[in-house]
Amino acid sequence: MSVDKETVARIAHLARIKMPEEALEPVTGSLNNILEWVEQLSEVNTDDVEPMTSVVHARLSQRQDGVNDGDMRDSVLKNAPNAEHGFFAVPKVIE
Repeated sequence: MSVDKETVARIAHLARIKMPEEALEPVTGSLNNILEWVEQLSEVNTDDVEPMTSVVHARLSQRQDGVNDGDMRDSVLKNAPNAEHGFFAVPKVIE
């Protein structure tokens, strides 16, 4: 697959990219090089290759999934401008 100058101009128009006429030729060559590289990748045999999510084989550490309050209520409420009975106190708003 290859692209020509008209295709590059149309892509630039659709992407709302202002591209002067003299810039179309170099971009056309660059896009054609990229497309050739992608075609080379499609020739690689990947039948016995497992899909990867990362290039390194690392496992995330697991922890018990449990609900807790963080045991930091008092230190969090120290930052509150007004606290009552262990909760943030806010002014009553009635519209």
